[in-house]
Amino acid sequence: MRHLPTRTTRTSHRRVIGALTAGLLCTAGAIAPAVADSPAPATASAAAPQSGNGLALTPPMGFNNWNSTHCRAEFNESMVKGIADIFVEKGLKDAGYQYVNLDDCWAKPQRDADGKLEADPVRFPNGIKAVADYVHSKGLKLGIYTSAGTKTCDSVGLPGALGHEYSDAQQFADWGVDYLKYDNCNNQGVDAKLRYTTMRDALEATGRPIVYSICEWGENKPWEWAADVGNLWRTTGDISDSWGSMVSIMKQNLPLASAAGPGHWNDPDMLEVGNGGMTDTEYRTHFSMWSVMAAPLLIGSDLRKATPETFEILSNREVIAVDQDPLGKQGTVLSSTDGRWVVAKEMRDGSRVVALFNESGSAQRISTTAKAAGLPQAAAYTMRDLWEHATYNTAGTISATVPAHGTVLLRVAADRKWAAHPPAVELGLNGSPLVEAGRTAPLTTTVTDLGRTPAKGVSATLTGPSGWQIKPLSPTGSATVPTGKALTTRWQVTPPAGTATGTYDLTLSAQYRSPAGTHVRSSVPFQAHVVVAPPAGSSYLSDLPQLSSSNGWGPVEKDTSNGESSAGDGNPLTIGGTVFAKGLGVHAQSAVEFYTAGACSAVTAQVGVDDEKGAKGTVAFEIWADGTKVASTGVLTNAMAAQPITADVSGAQVVRLVVTDGGDGVDSDHADWADLRMGC
Repeated sequence: MRHLPTRTTRTSHRRVIGALTAGLLCTAGAIAPAVADSPAPATASAAAPQSGNGLALTPPMGFNNWNSTHCRAEFNESMVKGIADIFVEKGLKDAGYQYVNLDDCWAKPQRDADGKLEADPVRFPNGIKAVADYVHSKGLKLGIYTSAGTKTCDSVGLPGALGHEYSDAQQFADWGVDYLKYDNCNNQGVDAKLRYTTMRDALEATGRPIVYSICEWGENKPWEWAADVGNLWRTTGDISDSWGSMVSIMKQNLPLASAAGPGHWNDPDMLEVGNGGMTDTEYRTHFSMWSVMAAPLLIGSDLRKATPETFEILSNREVIAVDQDPLGKQGTVLSSTDGRWVVAKEMRDGSRVVALFNESGSAQRISTTAKAAGLPQAAAYTMRDLWEHATYNTAGTISATVPAHGTVLLRVAADRKWAAHPPAVELGLNGSPLVEAGRTAPLTTTVTDLGRTPAKGVSATLTGPSGWQIKPLSPTGSATVPTGKALTTRWQVTPPAGTATGTYDLTLSAQYRSPAGTHVRSSVPFQAHVVVAPPAGSSYLSDLPQLSSSNGWGPVEKDTSNGESSAGDGNPLTIGGTVFAKGLGVHAQSAVEFYTAGACSAVTAQVGVDDEKGAKGTVAFEIWADGTKVASTGVLTNAMAAQPITADVSGAQVVRLVVTDGGDGVDSDHADWADLRMGC
């Protein structure tokens, strides 16, 4: 990840979002020395387009070791064979996963006397062909990695394929390789399209079917030219195992839907599911959105250590079917207001998959209609919940209360058999789940019938942590809830005195039956926040408890810069040579929320890109009060001194501090909220 913190591993050179450094810019120039090994084809179109090779007609599915091992010693022959075994034993092969891919650091640092690549004898003592043979014996396929440069991206500088395309491609074919990931480091300024086309022609010349993955980080907009070059192309820099990184990459990839199709796919990078940096709810969102985007599904966690929850996510065949739909359409955004995303994907059978994705830190109602999703007019529709594995009928509304950072994934069809299924109900929450210890807060819940048929014998239950008092103030049941109507219940919620500040789980559950007598139980989790009112006077926000936080790289740091990916590894907050003692160190995309109880008047800070990233980084700062943006900066760079920002937050219950990437992608966007104060 060329991004972010300076690193001694391969990530400091390879992982890139935004413009390359001047030394690596892909510009046209003299190329004869770089392609000396490559026989010149008669014409540029002599080789068949790689995306026309009949491969990757659905997005590739498999495994790549990089996200879990990088170049550490555990990446070796034993691991690769173990992953192949697990694919078979755990049913992942039967679910559609087939590629077991090696990333960087498989090779020796030098070619042999004949200019051939050699496997690292410690990691792969039996060579790559032996590994390929083992993987093939399991009915799976092997992938390999190199770079379209003189060296790969690892700091050791392993041999790249620039100038060796034809001999390396033939060597890969001789070993039995089925998939090539072709990176972008040390490219010597040679035009990207030329470099990647040369390898396409070299792979074609081998006569072996090899899926071709272009990994040039989206630098040269490959979605505009690579459909006749590769089977897939990276649209972004590298993903990291964090909510902010995953969402940022998703947002970059979503607008490119028109470029994707059978044999040529947008690639927003590999999966992080199971690596530990996100919650299972966030990983389900990750897997859901990659599937809706028709993205390659390359597992990036060490399956030898994976939890049952990780296998459950990765093995969800109903979600995999969304990704693997033969029509090959990437989902498109219908709406995204205030972090409430609706993304719809057309399927070959005429149905639509609708992702209701909640980017925010609190449960939200997200809604659309069958018509908006592209379905024809019908009396009613079937609606399949792909994570709950349950089917309902709906009169046309597609809606759910979605937990923080969650995604509800629904497959909706104009199906004449809709009446065979019970009506869909939406469980909703009105009121703010913010409550002070020992005090009572009001909440109102709703159970709304979305179906064409009535819901019978409806009852609602609200539960919370042990010791919490949750008391209904209005009826919790109804004999019948007709289409479009709701059972509404008012509640009092009281956490015990002395309850520590933080988030606590509440669950709203409903039971009902269809007119045919089918019994249904549904529930939705959400979080209550136990808060304390801020002290009177002026306070540093780094000294106050946070309601929630998300960060693009590592955690939000108090009174230090963002630093690396671990907690507490930042440096003194420094902007334009000025050091600040207090504040927050973050990385775009970032959002930090504070409870202000309607008692505060102003937030002030000095903001900018932290000096720890040299000349890199572009960001913009925003302050929000109860969902309204009340202050913002323009785009700030590392060349600028700290800039003042002031916001009137009078009467707000919640203040939210946001840092965006300035519109150019996330690249070294280490941002400081220095001297951050609030007056109450």
